[in-house]
Amino acid sequence: MAKRKTKYVCQECGYESARWMGKCPGCNSWNTLVEEIDASSAGSRHAMGRDTKTAHRPESITTVEMQKEPRITTIMKEFNRVLGGGIVPGSLALIGGDPGIGKSTLLLQISAQLADKQLPVLYISGEESIRQTKLRADRLGINTELLYVLAETNLMDIINQIEQTKPAFVVIDSIQTIYREEVTSAPGSVSQVRESTSELMRVAKSNGIPIFIVGHVTKEGAIAGPRMLEHMVDAVLYFEGEQHHTYRILRGVKNRFGSTHEMGIFEMKEEGLREVMNPSEIFLEERSQGAAGSTVVASMEGTRPVLVEIQALISPTSFGNPRRMATGIDTNRIPLLMAVLEKRVGLMLQNQDAYIKVAGGVKLDEPAIDLAVAVSIASSFRNQPTKPEDIIIGEVGLTGEIRRVSRIEQRVQEAAKLGFKRVICPDKNLEGWTAPAPIHVIGVNTVQEALEEGLIG
Repeated sequence: MAKRKTKYVCQECGYESARWMGKCPGCNSWNTLVEEIDASSAGSRHAMGRDTKTAHRPESITTVEMQKEPRITTIMKEFNRVLGGGIVPGSLALIGGDPGIGKSTLLLQISAQLADKQLPVLYISGEESIRQTKLRADRLGINTELLYVLAETNLMDIINQIEQTKPAFVVIDSIQTIYREEVTSAPGSVSQVRESTSELMRVAKSNGIPIFIVGHVTKEGAIAGPRMLEHMVDAVLYFEGEQHHTYRILRGVKNRFGSTHEMGIFEMKEEGLREVMNPSEIFLEERSQGAAGSTVVASMEGTRPVLVEIQALISPTSFGNPRRMATGIDTNRIPLLMAVLEKRVGLMLQNQDAYIKVAGGVKLDEPAIDLAVAVSIASSFRNQPTKPEDIIIGEVGLTGEIRRVSRIEQRVQEAAKLGFKRVICPDKNLEGWTAPAPIHVIGVNTVQEALEEGLIG
């Protein structure tokens, strides 16, 4: 008998080694290399020598025939928005999120909505029994005949059921519980996740069936398994939110069929998730009037403008090194903006603790929020409140200049719709368009000008 070959595979990044090592050279993680049986290369050698008559041949792009397939839309418009207009037939999407955040609830509701449209749906659960899934369906008020439930973890049995049932939509919860018998490693390992996802991709593309798979996340918030998993699928969605709050955010970070960084807002109720059509009102409903350190910014989440409140608290430090803490934005941007305020405006912030928060649990990462954060810091430091009817937008440069931002028209229209009176934005953004009549747009070139316009007193 031929000697069985083994290899050691890192369970974090997929790095392969011929011998065991305590520290993975790929991701520097400790004790993550697990011994696995190396698959025989006979199959690959046979594949390389296959008949060229059956192999695909290159084709000119001008002769490729297009067949436009309509997207599958759900009742939830927020879900359709994140996917770029609906579910694409034959696509493979990955949705991740913290435990208990509502991933299974969301997908079960989507499955029921599609089943109500006379589309057969197959919901496969590897973590719950059929009766447990039925309990959740009863709580959500779901009772439709075309929603089929299967409790299975064997990949080949799942594929056989998909080919026999011919569903219009498939949900697999979760990919870490699925295993393939030919792969000797345990379910959830790098090899199992990679092989299972690759086989599901083949099934989705060959049959034109959209498949949604649920992925567990690590303690850092990233989807567990190899990074290759996110590269293989067509769309990657993150379901975010605090378990102690009712609002949930579905964010698209990858989408081959639409724009990325789209955001959908949902509210968790006893009967399931309910979409929030106007999230700006939700984020601003508890805003304190006349409080120092509070500003409102119009941030773009994909193609949608969202108004959120940025709060800052500046207080003298009790230690040698002042603290810089932020929730909802990158902490590294706080020292940068405070240095600009010190150098260009003259605020002595080097002995002040700074605490910045984006109200509502939203995460903002675009540069257009820089000016609002800087004005919040100055407002709290001087104890001068901002004008409550103002929206502040702009990117701050290291020389104190205010740089232009994108989609200024949509931001101003959203501010006017919610009753704001003024918008402080970069002066360069005032060219080539006219603001709506009820709102007044003020252009500024420096941080000093923005503080003079935005602060009271």
